Amino acid sequence: MKIAVIGTGGVGGYFGAKLAQAGNDVTFVARGAHLKAIQDNGLHVKSILGDLHIANVQVTDLITDIAKVDLVITAVKAWQVKEIRNDIKQIIHSESIVLPLQNGVLAAKELCEVIPPANVMGGLCRIFSLIEKPGVINHVGYKPEIVFGELNGSLSLRMKNLGHLFDEAGISNKASTDIEADMWKKFIFICTSGLLAVTKTTYGELRELKETRSMMIDLLKEIYAVSQKAGVRIKPEIIDKTIAVIDSVAYDSTSSLTRDVWEGKPSEIDYQNGTVVKLAEQLGVDVPVNQFIYNCILPSELKVRG
Repeated sequence: MKIAVIGTGGVGGYFGAKLAQAGNDVTFVARGAHLKAIQDNGLHVKSILGDLHIANVQVTDLITDIAKVDLVITAVKAWQVKEIRNDIKQIIHSESIVLPLQNGVLAAKELCEVIPPANVMGGLCRIFSLIEKPGVINHVGYKPEIVFGELNGSLSLRMKNLGHLFDEAGISNKASTDIEADMWKKFIFICTSGLLAVTKTTYGELRELKETRSMMIDLLKEIYAVSQKAGVRIKPEIIDKTIAVIDSVAYDSTSSLTRDVWEGKPSEIDYQNGTVVKLAEQLGVDVPVNQFIYNCILPSELKVRG
């Protein structure tokens, strides 16, 4: 299959490398020193499940340089989706699938504003990975998984084919008939990233101090309340399940949003706690913890973005 992986960070680099290793025709989009290192030395993936190296990688910094593909995996930051969607439209054909793996719950909707909705699926991934240095991806935790589904909730033939593609590449996957609910289940978890950023804690530190743990639980309850007002079909047990996940991750774990805020880089705050705040305002839900987090991070975010 001809595949374009837009964004060769921890997510795109890992899953794209697995797909390339399985014999697919994969073209990566990367920039700067990372692009140069991949061009010179290939793409290296260090993983708790086994390392791999893809030599002679097809990689470019221009999406529009890529010929028509069957599958586009968008693995850029959530706030970059609007920047790339017009270029993606130029490299797809009528049967192409565009699969967003962004954090948050807005990527598929934003893609559908430019790309024919029939080409877009909903998606998410679960993995702890990052760029260790240019040309090297390090998968440090969590069994990698991709969850995907039709936006209308149907179980289609192309979902079956996509599952087979991932199976052949050794990628755990789930075909979902309610991808919106699955995206919200992850969304509830990732929105704790903003709390880490504000409190300057790791997940271990956050969960062991009763004051920050209490804030964390309130944050989860607020997002669940928003999901219910929005008509998302998830059960209240998601709160306890999310707490269990947080209690199980490595003590020193953080998140990409957390690190971006700490390092003075643009972050996904508008697509995480910011989205909670905006939806809550529309739906009439009180979200004081999420509002506090968003208010605290917003000034530095605006400075970074100029």
